[in-house]
Amino acid sequence: MSEHNQELGIVGLGKIGGNLAKQAVEKDIRVVGFDTEDRSDLADEGVEVHDAGEYDTLVEELDTPRVVYLSLPAGDLIDSELDSLLEVLDEGDVVMDGGNSFWRDSMRREERAWDEGVYYLDTGTSGGPPRASEGACFMVGGREEGFEIAEPYLDTLSVDGGLLHVGPPGSGHFVKLVHNGIEFGMLQSIAEGVELLKSGQFDVDMADVFHNWSNGAVIESWLVKLMELGLRKEDQQSDAPDFEDIPNYIEDTGEVNWLVSEAYKGETPIPVISQSVTELFKSRGQQRHAYRAIALMRHGFGTHPFGEDDAIRQERFSGRVDNEARHDLRDADDMDPVGPLADEDA
Repeated sequence: MSEHNQELGIVGLGKIGGNLAKQAVEKDIRVVGFDTEDRSDLADEGVEVHDAGEYDTLVEELDTPRVVYLSLPAGDLIDSELDSLLEVLDEGDVVMDGGNSFWRDSMRREERAWDEGVYYLDTGTSGGPPRASEGACFMVGGREEGFEIAEPYLDTLSVDGGLLHVGPPGSGHFVKLVHNGIEFGMLQSIAEGVELLKSGQFDVDMADVFHNWSNGAVIESWLVKLMELGLRKEDQQSDAPDFEDIPNYIEDTGEVNWLVSEAYKGETPIPVISQSVTELFKSRGQQRHAYRAIALMRHGFGTHPFGEDDAIRQERFSGRVDNEARHDLRDADDMDPVGPLADEDA
């Protein structure tokens, strides 16, 4: 038995997983982490780092029921790591997918895990690296019993009010995807404001304007504040280039494209979100202040790169495994327990 009250496995110790691991250790949660890269920096801060795939170690080191958080790019990698984990985990253990997986993929994976008696929670995670290190926002889909096991960990790692059990499998990643669509629309509207400020007849100090808007204005928000910090090169935006030197090319992992596609299938009009995706496409061929503004804010909340990035482009084309609708979202009342943990009388 560990001397810690809580123990957590984290697979993927990058920008989100690594910062969650550091926050967890600071809050006296023992972390057994796995990554393909050398993360001796995290080991120095108390994270027990192992090579990716050494999941026998995870089983040996963590008490049951084990709770494992995946912080990995969406796509086939989630399936392969889940398969490896299911080979060693026991009935009643919990796997959380904290990435931006397509919700129908998450529903399929939940069924796969539950066949082995393992709970699978699609855990939409928001706030980027800054909030992962301080207190993140979690939107969780999955079976109630599995959520109850994971809840103490997520409650510890979330900001006050930032933890919600949304509903059945798939619902957490669905809500996170809608969140990302709203984010795109907000980024675009702020960026168009920058375009107006830069092309207007008045020589205004944009950093001062965004500081003003960050204090009591109707549009006050974290994104508006990130614009100010980026223009001033302060705090998490200290590494930002001069505004005029920011490449107009904006990378994204493509998940909001899935939202637009699903909206079209359901004939749900989302003109602002749809247009914001189109503007990202346009950014890859034009020089405009608005695109620099979006890149600057995205760097602030997610440390997204300035300019092109091969790894992100690859995720954009491979992140959604299920490209056709295999399932409909199920109501919680319609979910019958299945798998080894099901009550025979259910």
